Amino acid sequence: MQLRRADVLAGAIAILDEYGLADLTMRRLATSLGVQPGALYWHFPNKQSLLGAVADEILRPMDAPVDAADWADRFRTLSTRMRDALLSHRDGAELVAAAYASRLTTSGAREALARAGTDAGLAGAEADLAADTILYYILGHSMDEQSRIQMDSHGALTDDASPLFESPDAASRFEFGLGLFIAGVSATLREHQHR
Repeated sequence: MQLRRADVLAGAIAILDEYGLADLTMRRLATSLGVQPGALYWHFPNKQSLLGAVADEILRPMDAPVDAADWADRFRTLSTRMRDALLSHRDGAELVAAAYASRLTTSGAREALARAGTDAGLAGAEADLAADTILYYILGHSMDEQSRIQMDSHGALTDDASPLFESPDAASRFEFGLGLFIAGVSATLREHQHR
């Protein structure tokens, strides 16, 4: 049976989910797929390109249409959708952050956030900066959340430091920060109207 690109991606995501990013190696992936490591390079020239493709796969839910009443709802929907996608895979936020930092992801997630800024009325450069700002917020919040969940699962947190006992919960903290971001965009738009 011929190894397909989709098989390699599915195998990489399975290893990511079970063992984490540190254990996602080309050798482990080849072994799990029952092939020699060289067979993987037919589809991905190096590990970095594989990680970029995995990031794209993690972010695939961002490609779905957004049914939003207004620009604020669009930002909220896209941001929540991205957080959910990152948290749905072990070390998902860390992997996607690394893919963005190294410019390896081809996902349109950032562009979708920039379009939401343009829809709000931000000029092109401002919409791009707003997209970067919310993207970094989502990645940072999700990385912290995933790290704390993993530390808690290994017993590394005391009960009073456990995410299970934090108040408010992680989703509420995320929503609060997202509300601050949207309020900031609204304030920027009001400033533009008074110029």
